[in-house]
Amino acid sequence: MASRNPSASPASLSTPLLFDSITPTRVANGHARQHEVYQSHPEADAASVCDGGDPFAFLSEDWPPRLRGSSPADPFLNRTPAWCGVYELVKVLLCAPVAAVRLLLFGLSITVGYAATWVALRGWVDLRERAQEGAGPMPAWRRHLMWITRISARCILFSFGYHWIRKKGRPAPRELAPIVVSNHISYIEPIYFFYELFPTIVSSDSHDSIPFVGTIIRAMQVIYVDRFSPASRKAAVNEIKRKAACNSFPRVLLFPEGTTTNGRFLISFQHGAFIPGYPVQPVIVRYPHVHFDQSWGNISLGKLMFKMFTQFHNFMEVEYLPVVCPPEIKQENALHFAENTSYAMAHALNVIPTSYSYADSMILARAAEAGKVNCSNYMVEMAWVKETYGVSTSEAMELLEHFLAMNPDKDGRVNAHDFWAQFGLNCSPLCKKIFQYLDLDKKESITFRQFLVGCAHLRKQSLFQDACETAFEKCRDPVTCAISREQLADVLRSSMLQLTDGGMMKLFETLDVDDDDRVSKDDLMACLAKLPFLIALFAGRINGEVYIEIV
Repeated sequence: MASRNPSASPASLSTPLLFDSITPTRVANGHARQHEVYQSHPEADAASVCDGGDPFAFLSEDWPPRLRGSSPADPFLNRTPAWCGVYELVKVLLCAPVAAVRLLLFGLSITVGYAATWVALRGWVDLRERAQEGAGPMPAWRRHLMWITRISARCILFSFGYHWIRKKGRPAPRELAPIVVSNHISYIEPIYFFYELFPTIVSSDSHDSIPFVGTIIRAMQVIYVDRFSPASRKAAVNEIKRKAACNSFPRVLLFPEGTTTNGRFLISFQHGAFIPGYPVQPVIVRYPHVHFDQSWGNISLGKLMFKMFTQFHNFMEVEYLPVVCPPEIKQENALHFAENTSYAMAHALNVIPTSYSYADSMILARAAEAGKVNCSNYMVEMAWVKETYGVSTSEAMELLEHFLAMNPDKDGRVNAHDFWAQFGLNCSPLCKKIFQYLDLDKKESITFRQFLVGCAHLRKQSLFQDACETAFEKCRDPVTCAISREQLADVLRSSMLQLTDGGMMKLFETLDVDDDDRVSKDDLMACLAKLPFLIALFAGRINGEVYIEIV
């Protein structure tokens, strides 16, 4: 809520009250002399909303907060040029015979590693099959057999051009730091840590079905997690805690960023490694380069592998940092533990920690899939949005679908006409005010970030839920307990919106979530929860009493 001056008179601080309806605040020149209460007509209410600056005054005195300056960084961008000139062409031609040998070594290594792993797992029940009882540590003879696979992993790194790897520091004893966390830039780090530490890794359950790879990581007694399932995340945390507590298990390795970045920034950490409360050893990985960016960003796996095969040598540096212990004060939770670890890693890497998250990579991928250019303009720093407004990844992705349907331009911006066309509306005075509410930088177009934050801010207002319920009660048919097309048309007329039949039908279909040709209370509540700015269309019906301050 906006801050208020405690010295101001109570009259100047009149706030919306909810009785049978919601009474919006009206302030004239900031100096209230007296209040006059009257019963208003819906048409007058709509007109007053259009004439004022805030179409949502009946919800709150707040306007959306100014967006903190959006970061120009794109932590997922691979900066290797599509064409690097004569030097790269000559290098590819010279390395072509070497690449063929490397490809042969890669195939041989993964075959030998897979065969050794298959033998090591033969007759042993892994965690995935014993999830209910909890698998014990891998027997010693099986772990010794896995050395064949670990050496094969080093041969794979050699085939990719990592002939030597510079290391700084040492792994802390497992008794001191049972959990290891690392930044994640490429698919190379898991291969390296498999060879170096042979840890238990936390991985997406989708990796289990990858040919060869699924079997090999299963030997690491992988902890599978579905990042979109709260139950799966909770089970994964419990399994991390169980294995970290027992020295018979290997270290637990996590990549807390949850996805690969270009290594120039750290994105927001997920908290699975920090909730158990065990000391953590951070490890940072760098890939020094001049021409070839080895990060797995906006580049296909095949192209990245080809680039690696056709380099003379690929540089890699691994640095083990001092152990980070959990906060001693119990009030400091996993969030502070994760932040302390992130800052330690960012300082060692000399990079900036950001509020981007895995969800931003999903937004980026969806924008690219939709054929948009400058896809980084769609990112929103989702960790900040989630912390500030409580918006989930699924909710953000759903709003992104609406935004993409509005025909954004090459810069990822949508103008008012295209915005309202998505809902069958034209740019009436009320619609212009709603759009201006979202258009914080006054460019007559909005970004997805502004759209998402504006919707989240409206939904967070204290009177929003009551306003939605009041809107339904004032508009519903008393017999059917639903809103028909005719009643919706009356509502729009009361808001001075003149729609064509096609436009009215489009808006009705937006509100009719379950497609049963009627807008039930559940339909309206679900729609307004997703698209809260549409509540302003019902302002004329919601407002019963209006406080006018006369100077």
